[in-house]
Amino acid sequence: QVQLVESGGGLVQAGGSLRLSCAASGRTFSNYNMGWFRQDPGKEREFVARIRTSGGTTYLDSVKGRFTISRDNAKNTVYLQMNSLKPEDTAVYYCAASTVITVSPRGYNYWGQGTQVTVSS
Repeated sequence: QVQLVESGGGLVQAGGSLRLSCAASGRTFSNYNMGWFRQDPGKEREFVARIRTSGGTTYLDSVKGRFTISRDNAKNTVYLQMNSLKPEDTAVYYCAASTVITVSPRGYNYWGQGTQVTVSS
């Protein structure tokens, strides 16, 4: 099993920044692709960003240039730096781990509990 714990969410005004962290334990972190997803009430879970074991990254088009995903294998932690936040970024953000290369939530084996991000106008 891989355990994932997100932190860093909160309330911020539009244009502000937050940095989300996801701490992993239980297995070899460096062997997993890591992703961030988000979900608003009543909506489908949406891919936001991923970082592969190689370090390559992929982003949702609407967050490109604003969000940055990174990983620190020595700390077993993945980060999501979110800048220039918009009200439409409001959601519960989840981190997830996968052994395959995919942006689909169905491909991720392990999930954190989520952290709320609220952006006010």
